[in-house]
Amino acid sequence: MSRAARLLQLLEVLRGHRQPVSADILADSLQISRRTLYRDVATLREQGAQIDGEAGIGYQLRPGFTLPPLMFGEDEIEALVLGANWVMRQADPELAAAARNALHRISATLPQRLRLAVETSGLLVPPSARATLPEPWLPALRRAIRAEEAVRLDYLDADGHATCRTVWPFAMGFFDTSRVLAAWCELRQDFRHFRADRVADLHVTGARYPAHRHVLIQRWRDQLGYDLDY
Repeated sequence: MSRAARLLQLLEVLRGHRQPVSADILADSLQISRRTLYRDVATLREQGAQIDGEAGIGYQLRPGFTLPPLMFGEDEIEALVLGANWVMRQADPELAAAARNALHRISATLPQRLRLAVETSGLLVPPSARATLPEPWLPALRRAIRAEEAVRLDYLDADGHATCRTVWPFAMGFFDTSRVLAAWCELRQDFRHFRADRVADLHVTGARYPAHRHVLIQRWRDQLGYDLDY
């Protein structure tokens, strides 16, 4: 998490408490040290946040402090609503819930006219006809991509043959009828693609793979003529 995102999250946590909250609770909720928390509180105060309290007593955000409103045009609002609705319909439950929460937070910052446009949008996403995909593979794979961690897959090919692969996942394609993982395969020593609904078992190793995700994506884009491994 970037520092800017962490500062925003700290404001959200403080806003959710009506009584002073201790530094330990705040630090635990953000998974940071108390020293980092003290620095973040000082930074927010310098930027105008009215935070009462101090170490050993607790902190409280004064009522009335709000972030600068996000300004969106009507086309931008429609794009955000359509995209969030697509995710809510097409993605796994964890990502769908995140899209729903994000849309609610955006709506809460908008003027009444634009908020009504969000709540009554005429741009609809129909239910997906695809079969329900197995869990927890999609959330686990998304987190592995984000963390740049290698995973071991028990994978079934189109003929039902099982293989065990250690792969470096770096992208996920959300197609109409399938979700496809793009990864560097240690067994094949090349880029391969795996359908999420053919993953029989998955283990996130916790080990960072040696190349950064953006490097793998660029190499993958530069490579022509690869075969889809499904």
